[in-house]
Amino acid sequence: MPELPEVETVRRGLEPVLVGARVERLVLNRKDLRFALPDRFAERVAGQQVKSLSRRAKYLIAELGSGEALIMHLGMTGRFILEVPGAPVQEPGVFHADAGRHVIHDHVVFELGSAGRITYNDVRRFGFMDMAPMAALAASKHFAGMGMEPLGNELSGETLAALFAGKAAPLKAALLDQRLIAGLGNIYVCEALFRAGLHPRLPAGVIATRNGRPRPKAHDLARIIRDVLTEAIAAGGSTLRDFAHTDGSLGYFQHAFKVYDRAGEACVTPGCNHRVQRLVQSGRSSFFCAGCQPD
Repeated sequence: MPELPEVETVRRGLEPVLVGARVERLVLNRKDLRFALPDRFAERVAGQQVKSLSRRAKYLIAELGSGEALIMHLGMTGRFILEVPGAPVQEPGVFHADAGRHVIHDHVVFELGSAGRITYNDVRRFGFMDMAPMAALAASKHFAGMGMEPLGNELSGETLAALFAGKAAPLKAALLDQRLIAGLGNIYVCEALFRAGLHPRLPAGVIATRNGRPRPKAHDLARIIRDVLTEAIAAGGSTLRDFAHTDGSLGYFQHAFKVYDRAGEACVTPGCNHRVQRLVQSGRSSFFCAGCQPD
């Protein structure tokens, strides 16, 4: 599933075409994706100008002139194809193990008049779209109870310590808990824990003192999480199996992976003689170096 950097990359690719444009017509080639499409979906979107396009965790949010928000989630294989007058069609390129684009998977089409067309294509249909009042977005079923964004100043050593103090749950599980921090996924948590020298199986409370104050590792971890995500966004995300950019180019942050999906390979840390290992936590693969990340 595309993680936060991939979704942010898609948002940045869509923004120049979508924001400010008016959706002249919304073409629905089916009634559902993962879930049923919203009631009167085409009618509620058609004629509306897109005022802004933002991201919350792994969701894209288009603010419409009507005061409603169009909420979009890419699922596993969702992607947008841009057709802009005077420019080549911008669509995903060759994926690793990609099923390929076929028009039968073009499910939702945004007709933008002179601005062009944006098509949502989804082979597996694990993505979805919904609508909610923009003013009540935080209380909607998608965002109520969602934790802080990991980018920005809100994520700090102090906040991590306050969230994790006294928790016996594995550190990796705590970082993936969307009620605490929104948008972190398996790939970048593995990478951040490696850089921080923290084993994914350690109890989350290890980064806080008994009275909830941050230990030095809490400050390191907060900074490293922001760094890893920022670097991945700058690189355009990772091209894991089904993901590519809105402009068709492949992301290349995967070439900077130090542990993720590298089980059995030598650790990249100079002087470390260990190899990257894999363990399964709550059904997800964790990759780590026992030498750099002692248990």
